[in-house]
Amino acid sequence: MSKPYVLVLYYSRHGATRTMAKHIARGIEQSGIEARLRTVPSISTTCEAIEPAIPEEGSLYCTEQDLSNCSGLALGSPTRFGNMAAPLKYFIDGTSAQWLSGTLINKPASVFSSSSSLHGGQETTLLSMMIPLLHHGMVIAGLPYSETALLETTTGGTPYGATHVAGQNNRALDEIELSLCLAQGKRLGELASKLN
Repeated sequence: MSKPYVLVLYYSRHGATRTMAKHIARGIEQSGIEARLRTVPSISTTCEAIEPAIPEEGSLYCTEQDLSNCSGLALGSPTRFGNMAAPLKYFIDGTSAQWLSGTLINKPASVFSSSSSLHGGQETTLLSMMIPLLHHGMVIAGLPYSETALLETTTGGTPYGATHVAGQNNRALDEIELSLCLAQGKRLGELASKLN
């Protein structure tokens, strides 16, 4: 049997969600369990896009085995009109095999997102990502207010999960946003270890 790991599955177009994923992965590894970073290919609205089997940069594409065999899941997406990005939704829509076999039941999951404005739909995006995870029987883990940075943030960060406000100039994550990513990863890693 393979070593337990938490899957950090994300889609990122401009890099902010990828940065969040990396910091969540660091938090997971601080808890003592391996983090596995994976992404999904872009999709096209006009034709079937051909993506290379291995991305030119960043994380590898997620496989069915990556998802089925994980001990926990952190799911991240930029905000698209208050919802997750289409490439991530497309991937999730193809997880019927995991739903039928129940491979994700009772595994902990958390969600994270980035938007270009403070009221750009971060919380609805997080909630939209939770819905399919609940259908899979996963146990949703948010960020508790014991993380006092939630009370201090003027940018990203919610009890539903870590968030980032990139602004129009693709602002880098600030210290509070980074600390919430680390805290979310650490909590998810600890829960995955306990439930594994």
